[in-house]
Amino acid sequence: MRCPVIMRNFNYLKTLSLICLTIFFVQCSDDEFGKPIFQDQCSDGIQNGDETGVDCGGSECPPCTEASDFEGVYRQQDQMGRPAVNLLFNKTGFRDSLNITLPSMMQDRFQQIFEDKLKTLDTTYTTNILGLDAEAMATIFSKDVLWVAESGPTHYYSGTETMTGRALGEDVMDAMLLWIFGGPDGSKNNLDPLLIHDGVPSNDAQFLNTFPYLAPPF
Repeated sequence: MRCPVIMRNFNYLKTLSLICLTIFFVQCSDDEFGKPIFQDQCSDGIQNGDETGVDCGGSECPPCTEASDFEGVYRQQDQMGRPAVNLLFNKTGFRDSLNITLPSMMQDRFQQIFEDKLKTLDTTYTTNILGLDAEAMATIFSKDVLWVAESGPTHYYSGTETMTGRALGEDVMDAMLLWIFGGPDGSKNNLDPLLIHDGVPSNDAQFLNTFPYLAPPF
């Protein structure tokens, strides 16, 4: 009789069906309507199965990309160390050029341009509250990099610390205007406050205490 053979084949099919259903439900979750959603192992954001990387490699997923190759020639497109330096001190037509100049070459190319512009902005400039004459001021700022102290407080200008870094809440524009128009003791042009202040008050929202530290949106 063929009955035992048929029953045995039926049991095999039944077992295989149960295995397939188990795999299906393990790989699925329900959407808001209770319908199963297939979750692709290769896009779940974790390294699992026989993957050799996160969502890559192994028998099911695309191969992992090779390590980035940084060989070749690169061109610097834009940079900014100290805010407003390029805008205030550089002359029209040379600002893009500063943005693609290596910092080690900036002073040689832009120091005289910056010095001439400073003397144009304030024709009676002698020294500023930092004790810098026009040549020294232009020499420092024509190398547009942000200094950061290895220890101690970091401030753009606090009255005691100068250019040891920058805190988010500091008014960098006011500091720059004071150094240009404030004279040796910072009181020059007090009768024309918009020369030494940009008129913008402090930030209207508190900065975060954790990364990325920016203030929340409006």
